[in-house]
Amino acid sequence: MSIWHLLILLLVVVVIFGTSKLRNMGGDLGSAIRDFKKGLSDEEPAKKDKDSDRLRADPPAAESTTQEAQRDSADRK
Repeated sequence: MSIWHLLILLLVVVVIFGTSKLRNMGGDLGSAIRDFKKGLSDEEPAKKDKDSDRLRADPPAAESTTQEAQRDSADRK
């Protein structure tokens, strides 16, 4: 496609949609992309915090699990 083909195509699009509708569509597309990027950047720190908290947490002790089981069996009696 040459530059003339692109200019004719642009002219047809402007005639069909009009400049104001094209301007609104461009603004909507820009805000959607901006919100998408913001959502991605907001999600990353939360993911990192969750992973680091999981690594720092102490696993439950085996003794406490058996003590809870003994308490449950005593409560049932």
